[in-house]
Amino acid sequence: MSDELRDQLARAATATEAAIDRLLTATPQAGETERPPRLLSAMRYAALGPGKRIRPFLVIETANLFGATSAAVITTAAALECVHAYSLVHDDLPAMDDDDLRRGRPTVHKAYDEATAILAGDGLLTLAFDALAALDAPADTRVALIGGLARAAGIGGMVGGQALDLDTDAPAEAQAIRTMQAMKTGALIRYAVEAGAILGAASQADRARLAMFGARIGEAFQIADDLIDATGTVETAGKRTAKDAALGKRTVVALVGIDAARERLAFLVRQARDTLAPFGDRAAPLAAMATFIATREA
Repeated sequence: MSDELRDQLARAATATEAAIDRLLTATPQAGETERPPRLLSAMRYAALGPGKRIRPFLVIETANLFGATSAAVITTAAALECVHAYSLVHDDLPAMDDDDLRRGRPTVHKAYDEATAILAGDGLLTLAFDALAALDAPADTRVALIGGLARAAGIGGMVGGQALDLDTDAPAEAQAIRTMQAMKTGALIRYAVEAGAILGAASQADRARLAMFGARIGEAFQIADDLIDATGTVETAGKRTAKDAALGKRTVVALVGIDAARERLAFLVRQARDTLAPFGDRAAPLAAMATFIATREA
């Protein structure tokens, strides 16, 4: 990662974490009765723990393409990170991927308990929509952001993709795997750039181009994750590795092998960067992120 990208990612992370910290205050908000301390603690543990904040970065830098730098951009980035955190909490549960370690520390159900972890995930998901509904932005912008996130996170997006991933009878074919991964992982990444474009009042043509960019880096992100699982270590990945093969998971790596998966990954990054060409140097941070997504080790 270049020093410039590292600095940009750090700034996005700092702004996002500050927004999440405000959203997860102990003070009850209008219409609330109280915020149970243990549940709040688990939600903060999940959302404010270690993480690169790639999805918030994508929201912020895509909005920047169109000159949008308002507080609404940061709040949207924080809302998306809350949904991502919720998905990891539930993904780690014994009934799902059954992981004890996430980003080098105990998963939420290990640090607290299973019931609290489930509720913490539920709380983070609903908090995201609460935050978007309260944005200081035009009503049509808020509706577009809320509707887009609901679809990216729901039955036709991330949740549906997780269901497909758990289906051990599904065919291990290339298109089926890509569909599952486009939903499970790619949908929220695609939404990140689409949300930035919505906040920036981008044209339909630009929104379509950015959605294509998001889809390509979403696929790249999942292949990189699969490669990390196949070739990485607990120390570098911050979580248990080699679990996909042990569980018989359907992945691109399992289907075509490590070398061919790396070739596909490099192809996707080239495609993603080419998609940004009409934006010129303004899209340099997004192009750099596409490369980083493919070369990261965790």
